[in-house]
Amino acid sequence: MPILRKIADQIAGLGYLVVAPDYMNKDPFVDQGNVPITDWLKNHLPISAVPSTRTIVDVLKQKGISSVGAVGFCWGGKVVVELAKLDILKVAVMCHPSFVSVDDIKEVKIPIAILAAETDNITPPAMAAQFQEILGSKKDVKSFVKIYPGTFHGWVNRYDPSNPVQLGKAEEAHKKIFEWLQTYLHE
Repeated sequence: MPILRKIADQIAGLGYLVVAPDYMNKDPFVDQGNVPITDWLKNHLPISAVPSTRTIVDVLKQKGISSVGAVGFCWGGKVVVELAKLDILKVAVMCHPSFVSVDDIKEVKIPIAILAAETDNITPPAMAAQFQEILGSKKDVKSFVKIYPGTFHGWVNRYDPSNPVQLGKAEEAHKKIFEWLQTYLHE
């Protein structure tokens, strides 16, 4: 995923150590019509990545990195929200999250940004609005939730860089990710 690497490099360029694990185990979902996503998901459940991600956070903290944040795209949104329920991160960002429920959001304990798509069958705008309402009622949790007009599920890291409209929307989201990390990793 060259775009994901680009985002990781940009975050690293801000002075952060970035870890981008291969949760797909070199088997990303590629929609070619021959394997339904439901079959692929049987061996790639996001919840299965939570223990290894906790281990990564623990190792970083053992090495003296006390301020850890997480950014999750699509499938990774579920991993990030599970960590946001615990007290092991300083900040979380989810971009066009998948598999995240209203009950998950109710348990969030740390600053969280949710960058949602206008056209998204997985986390439709109505659900993102529910997330915003729940987080807005939690006075002890800083939050940012935005449904980006003219976007589709995957627009933050699966856009066409030659399309100026898609590129502009993605860059707007990247800027918000960077701002959110810079604000809350230093608190």
